[in-house]
Order: sequence, then C-alpha cells, then structure tokens
Amino acid sequence: MDRRKFLKTSALGGSAAAATALAAPAYAQGKRTLTMVTSWGRGLAGVFDSAQRCADSITAMSDGNLTVDIKAAGELVGAFEVFDAVSSGQADMYHAADYYFVGQHPGYAFFTAVPFGMTAQELVNWYYQDGGMELHDELGQIFGLKSFIAGNTGAQAGGWYSKEINSPEDFNGLKFRMPGLGGKALGKLGASVQNIPGSEVYQALSSGAIDGTEWIGPWADEKAGFQEITKIYYTAGFHEPGAALSLATNREVFESLTPAQQKIIEIAAAEAHQWNLSQFLANNGAALQRLQAGGVKVMEFPDSVWDAFGKASQEVLNENMSDELFKKIHDSAMTSMKASSAWQNLSSGVYTAQRDRVLG
Repeated sequence: MDRRKFLKTSALGGSAAAATALAAPAYAQGKRTLTMVTSWGRGLAGVFDSAQRCADSITAMSDGNLTVDIKAAGELVGAFEVFDAVSSGQADMYHAADYYFVGQHPGYAFFTAVPFGMTAQELVNWYYQDGGMELHDELGQIFGLKSFIAGNTGAQAGGWYSKEINSPEDFNGLKFRMPGLGGKALGKLGASVQNIPGSEVYQALSSGAIDGTEWIGPWADEKAGFQEITKIYYTAGFHEPGAALSLATNREVFESLTPAQQKIIEIAAAEAHQWNLSQFLANNGAALQRLQAGGVKVMEFPDSVWDAFGKASQEVLNENMSDELFKKIHDSAMTSMKASSAWQNLSSGVYTAQRDRVLG
C-alpha cells in the first residue's frame, strides 16, 4: 500500500484540502516559512524548550531565509496527531517523542527509548557512530519523513504513585500513564496503561483518572506540579534510561530545500539534543532537593520489581522480532549498547564511584 496515499485519504487526511493552504510552505522574496507541529503544550518545561531551540536555530542559521512557525499541541493538530499531519503533508515538520508512534511502526521506540535500553550517551554513540541515524532515516522513508533526534531528557524517573510499590503484584489494576514499549511492559504486570499527552497528565492524576504517572525527572516533574498531588516518588525507572526527542520533516519538503538548508536542519537538531540534555541534567539535582524539602518521599523499587520489569520488557521486545526492520534496529542498538557499556563501566563508571567515595 502507498503509505502516503493512504494517509491522505484517512480520517485525518480528510481535512487535507483545508489544511494544505495553512501548512504549505510560504514564500516571500526567497524566504520560506515552515510549520512545525509539536506534541508539547506551549511552555512545557524542557520538551517545548527543545522544539523552540530547533525552530530558533533554523531561523538564525539560515539568516531568516527559513522561518519556523511553531505550534503547540492542540493549536493545529493534537499531540499524537503530529506524525500523520507531517507524513501526509498537512504540516512541514514535527517535534515529538517518536515512541508515541509505535503504532505506526514499533521500531520508532528505539529513537526515543526502550525499556532496559540505552543511556543518553549510549544512544548518541549508536546514533552518530554505529548506524542509528541511517536506520532512523530508513524507517522515515516508509512514511515520507526525514528524521533526526533533537532533544534528550536523560534518565527518566520511575514516577509518581498514589501508593508504595512493594512487589510486582502492586501493579495489578493500577491505572498508570506510560507511553511506548515501557507502557506495554507495565501492562504485562496487570497495570491499566494510559497514554496521555503531557499537558493533560496533571489533571488526570489530580482527578483520580490515573493512579500514577511517569513524566520526565525532578525538574520537569516539579514544573508540572505532581508533588501537589502525591508525595511518593520513585527516582529510577526501567522504561526510559535516556529518552531522545525527534525533529521530523516531510520528506518532499526536506528534499525541496537547498543542501545548505538541509544541513541547517540536521545541525539544529543535533545541537538541540545536546543542549536539551544538559538543560534537564543541570536542573534535576536542585529540583530534587526542593521536592524533598517539600515532603516528597524519594524511593527505589525493590529487586523483585526490577526483575519483573526486566522479564516483561524482554517479552515485549520479543513480540516484535518477527518484523524484519524492528529486528534490524533492535540488533544494531543492542550490539552498540553492549560495546559502549563494556568500556564505560570500566572507565567512567569506576571513576565516578571512586570519585564519590574519595570526595565523600
């Protein structure tokens, strides 16, 4: 099936005639405006910042010949509709977490995070040195996209809970917000897993529509205000050890740009990835101290829960291995991760442990 033809005749594509005029690149005296739709509420800490960073960098590096008109979730399309909007040509580019789109292809999970997967450093090792970028592009070609990673939250927290988690059985019947393959793994433990846009999570938790949620980490979570609802916070999670964000451009739009403009988009995405990672990591420590000072109880899952997470995660990965491209991406990522981890554990891992021991 012609994927792009299908999208244009889908329910979303049904509004294409009305949307095309809005989304079509605007030209004026050699200048061009690109519409970026995002999965983020406007001003959502860290994630919207990354999208804005991409947009501003593209405009600045092109000397204003490319202007990016950034739309928050719901301003043009919904948070989870950005993929189809860009693939079908209704918008020019999106900024999102690609694991939102595992329903399009499960391989997209690897370009955000998979449970028990890569740290942020391991991910960029794979992406830029071991074939990850090329696989991202191979996947994007199926859907008419040109994609780059363009942000990273670092290791995400295990989340906020209405009750303590003392065993795997405590997940049975728990209504919990977690996207991607991590959410599917949690579902195997009996949780009722919800995929809720970030801007709607506070209300869902506050109203009792969900019993718990993961979001990102101390800084973004504090900004979201989850500590106002519950004080039980697990700081280490299995689901997103180094979650990347992505900037994807409609492939026809991307190919219509000059080589210099194409490179500007690529470099803007790469710079936003590193800038955003440092933004999260630089703010998390102080935010955690504030949360604790406000009465938040910082906790760790017991080993029995970690073991259950691991078993369920492997089952989820195995369920997708019949897809040839998923297996290709999986094998590439895992091979790179093991190679990177082997050295990091013996070098920086030993060093940081000894540094913290010596310095106290």
